[in-house]
Amino acid sequence: MAISKVAVIGAGVMGASIAAHISNAGIPVYLLDIVLKNNRNRNQLAETAIKRLLSVRPAAFMKPANARLITPGNIEDHLDKVAEVDWVIEAVVEDPAIKNNLYQKLNLLCAPDTVISSNTSTLPVSVLIDGLPETFTRRFFISHFFNPPRYMPLLEVVITSTTQPALVQPVIEFADHQLGKGIVYCNDTPGFIANRIGIYWLQCGMNSAIAMGLTIEQADAALQPFGIPKTGIFGLLDLVGLDLMPAIMLSMKKALPETDAFHQISHIPDLVNEMIAKGYTGRKGKGGFYRLNTTDGQRIKESINLKTGQYHISTKPLAVNDLQTTTSSLQTLLLTDDLIGRYCWEVLSNTVCYSADILVDIANNITDIDSAMTLGYHWQFGPFELLDKLTVPWFVERLESEGRAIPSVLKHKRSLYNRVQKKPCFLTPEGHYQAVITAPGVLRLSEIKQQNSAVLENSSASLWDLGDGVVCLEFHSKMNALDFDTLSLIRQSIDKIRQEFIALVIYNEADNFSVGANLKLLTTAINHQSWHDIEVMITEGQETFRALKYAPFPVVGAPSGLALGGGCEVLLHCDAIEAHSELYMGLVEVGVGLIPGWGGCKEYLHRCLHKARQTMGPMPAIIKVFKTIAMAEVSRSAIEAQERQFLSSTDGITPNRQRLLNNAKVKALVMTDGYQPPKAPVFILPGPSARVTLDIALRGFQLVGKASDYDVVIGHQLAQVISGDGCDITDSVDEKQLLNLELQGFMALVKQTQTQSRLEHMLSVGKPLRN
Repeated sequence: MAISKVAVIGAGVMGASIAAHISNAGIPVYLLDIVLKNNRNRNQLAETAIKRLLSVRPAAFMKPANARLITPGNIEDHLDKVAEVDWVIEAVVEDPAIKNNLYQKLNLLCAPDTVISSNTSTLPVSVLIDGLPETFTRRFFISHFFNPPRYMPLLEVVITSTTQPALVQPVIEFADHQLGKGIVYCNDTPGFIANRIGIYWLQCGMNSAIAMGLTIEQADAALQPFGIPKTGIFGLLDLVGLDLMPAIMLSMKKALPETDAFHQISHIPDLVNEMIAKGYTGRKGKGGFYRLNTTDGQRIKESINLKTGQYHISTKPLAVNDLQTTTSSLQTLLLTDDLIGRYCWEVLSNTVCYSADILVDIANNITDIDSAMTLGYHWQFGPFELLDKLTVPWFVERLESEGRAIPSVLKHKRSLYNRVQKKPCFLTPEGHYQAVITAPGVLRLSEIKQQNSAVLENSSASLWDLGDGVVCLEFHSKMNALDFDTLSLIRQSIDKIRQEFIALVIYNEADNFSVGANLKLLTTAINHQSWHDIEVMITEGQETFRALKYAPFPVVGAPSGLALGGGCEVLLHCDAIEAHSELYMGLVEVGVGLIPGWGGCKEYLHRCLHKARQTMGPMPAIIKVFKTIAMAEVSRSAIEAQERQFLSSTDGITPNRQRLLNNAKVKALVMTDGYQPPKAPVFILPGPSARVTLDIALRGFQLVGKASDYDVVIGHQLAQVISGDGCDITDSVDEKQLLNLELQGFMALVKQTQTQSRLEHMLSVGKPLRN
């Protein structure tokens, strides 16, 4: 059964956001809620929710037009619409009586095989299905989404002994393949997996910071070496909302037995209660542990003093930064007898021990817990993966030295993950190794790197054998910034593949594909006025990317996250792209006072002109390219990247990032049959007449405040490139001529003090300067 239509009942934040994400998969959705009393608009709750979704940031829709796929309604007039759908998701208030009453109606109205699920995060299945007939329970399960559903890949699933797998499986596959969800099966326990551990960790981290006298900046920075996101403890609490804490704590305390360690950390500090009472509930309120305060027209980040409750200007904790750079291992950090070391050990040891203690109760195995925490809380390592990095014997010996109880799964003092007969395995609570089951269609570069040595490697990039004659080029510098080593390994890889392999995929498992060229290297060269070296760097990049484009084998880019500047240019030179749906792609060089110099102007112009030739002349395409680059426009999804023509209509989009590498490999293998490199394009450009038109447009941007004085200077150089400069409409322009124009424009701008100011500002602040 394919999922062709869905109904979401409950238009609150979660229900509406779930509906939005289902529309991102191109599936029509009914969004229903109650009828407000004394209100003429009976659909007001659902309609208001859709309007809110269109303005919320980060965006709920991958493109605004997806909102048209959501039909608002109410449960009094439109509940019979569920007869048309394949899946009903209940997201109403956490009241068992209200849910049960709704389920009885759904059981009568839905088709016999329509799947029904609840997005509950607190109520057990046994309570939800109490008193309901087998005709309902056979097609019911819990589908717990994480907020915001578009961006958080975890979907926790709880099924019962009465659930028929054959009915539920199509929904699970839809969530996996089309919604991009990592499916984790949970036992029917309070908080399931991720929130059971995550809430414990947050409470432990907050209470320990207050008790030990840390600042919130110290606490949030201290845990980053252990793979905790930069938001840290207090940043995440602000994001979730402090006002939710009392209800969450009360619910968990009621549901968990008195012997559970959760009770020891469930106290909400007086400071937090006072903050809630004053409206400091986090980002959705006046602020939380952090807030933005406007002073003299400037928005300044402030943080609260955990002792006094007063706000002060937030500063980076220098002591923590020094500790991170001087500590050679996580063990050393945890053994450091200072405030930060003691805090890290208390929070992490308690969280890991709690995870191990409740393992059998909440999950099937340790891999499910690690997956839940990495997918649901964006930890780099799950608690058991982190424990393996620390080594189990070391951790257990430290616990023993402190007289603490040892969780049963750790008493074996064995690695929690291992390779048995070259297959990845995990340790069971009984102390035996069991094979890790990888879903069909999932290929992980991290596992390939554990099995084999790199084919080629240097400090910035590596080449890995994916099997079947396909290799993967991985960037791994800081933020995957591109430098001379990256370019060198690309050229080496081309030579190696030509001799020994048949196809190349460019992919990595970092948060971002690439943020572009290494600006620190460029700034250093500028400061030394090494203009020749900069020209060599640009020329070398152009030649390297051209070699990639015309290599005698297919090249498939597989990006996720940011693909900016030079990262975008790499992808524009690929034969094909298989993109993760969360792709933020753009040629953003104007933000640092430059224009694309590694063939980005040329390749993007070629894409836009190729499509325009089917319907119109060159000027609309030239204007589109000019506006996109001059305004540093970035796609907010892969769908939008396709609309902007960064991706072609034949490029693929993969919603589930765990499937991205395999899908890219399959695409590359398909392309090997009869592969021929692309023919070099020939451009017919208007030259001076186009340049004049673009210059007029620039002045218009300047008059309405969309372009600064220096933006006009940059725009003039860009216009020279994409217009063909002095060429005539009757002449043809080849790639090398356009690349030379890119080089000339880049070198003219890089010598300007305003460009140097933009570069320095970006490196110091991380945001573009408008000068």
